Amino acid sequence: MSAQTVADRDREIVIVSGLPRSGTSLMMQMLDHGGIEAVSDGIRSPDVDNPRGYYEFEIVKKIKEDASWLRETRGKVFKMVSQLLYDLPATETYRIVFMRRDFDEMLASQEKMLSRLGRPIAPREEIKRAFRAHLEKLHAWLPKQANMSVLTVDHHDLVSNPKAEVARVNAFFGGRLDEEKMAAAVDPSLYRNRKPEAEAAG
Repeated sequence: MSAQTVADRDREIVIVSGLPRSGTSLMMQMLDHGGIEAVSDGIRSPDVDNPRGYYEFEIVKKIKEDASWLRETRGKVFKMVSQLLYDLPATETYRIVFMRRDFDEMLASQEKMLSRLGRPIAPREEIKRAFRAHLEKLHAWLPKQANMSVLTVDHHDLVSNPKAEVARVNAFFGGRLDEEKMAAAVDPSLYRNRKPEAEAAG
């Protein structure tokens, strides 16, 4: 991959995306530490489910109705759930780090969080079917978008072998990030909902 010019970096919008509980907050923290300014509003405070913070930016959820704020995020990074990627205006250029995680791990994490919040939990198999259909459609659509560059990062691989995955991410950004600081942001003790076989493999 050719190195990015400074002008490219300043114009491009960086997005961390994925399904809920797929490791997007971790990647946000890593990119922030690595040298890309993170955009968040701090409305959602750190808690037991995300002790290092959520890095959320509430206005992102309104992207379909109002995208006027996007220009202010050029050269920076924000988090966006994967279902909203379709609503990004074609007038901007995006570099997307897409987080992937085992469905059962994601849903176990989500169920624990919803239980603590006293919210209803939908049947897991039903959600998994919806997730599969969504990702199949999305991953067929993304390569057709000339204004989007996408790197997929597996959550388990990232936590199990952070140096190798950090090197991949840094290469995606033209080698301009601080790999040591990025890797230091990975705390395996926070990987609390791993499948037994994943734990054995890791």
